[in-house]
Amino acid sequence: MAQPTHEWRPPERPWQEQDLSDLPEDGSRYEIIDGSLHVTPPSGYGHQLLADEIRSALQAAAPAGWWVIREAGLRAPVANLIPDITVLRPSAPTDGLWTHPSDVALVVEIESPSSRRYDRLIKPPLYAEAGIPHYWRVERGDFGPVIYRYQLVKGVHYNMVGTLGPDDPVQLDEPWPMRLDPSAWPR
Repeated sequence: MAQPTHEWRPPERPWQEQDLSDLPEDGSRYEIIDGSLHVTPPSGYGHQLLADEIRSALQAAAPAGWWVIREAGLRAPVANLIPDITVLRPSAPTDGLWTHPSDVALVVEIESPSSRRYDRLIKPPLYAEAGIPHYWRVERGDFGPVIYRYQLVKGVHYNMVGTLGPDDPVQLDEPWPMRLDPSAWPR
């Protein structure tokens, strides 16, 4: 096991956004939820390829001015989160490390074994509390990816509005009108 090259200690208070800059750039995803640090190991190639395909499909259908970003930081009320994919409104600033929730139209999380609980149980209420209008959770199944699509209701929680499977090309209205066909996406 490699030894750290410097002495590192966690803060003696709840974790804050500025503490993230002291962490190593090792490919892990560092997020803060309710003052606690959550670390997710780097994602595998299959996860990254699927995220790239989804991002490319969204960007290809995006109206002028919209941004589709991989692993953009999101500053939520009690958290600093890093969704796999973030769709930013045309009015969003394009500099800085952390996006304000009002600039976000959609977040997408692609499940992996190390993120399943976060993507299903922990992150959706945080995204809802932040006011993110749309949330997609993607499962990588044996026959291809399945997208579970959720919409914010009364600014409080998400309701599922549909699923999109590998053999289900569909016309969607969120975050803008588009046709998605995941049949060619990696499994």
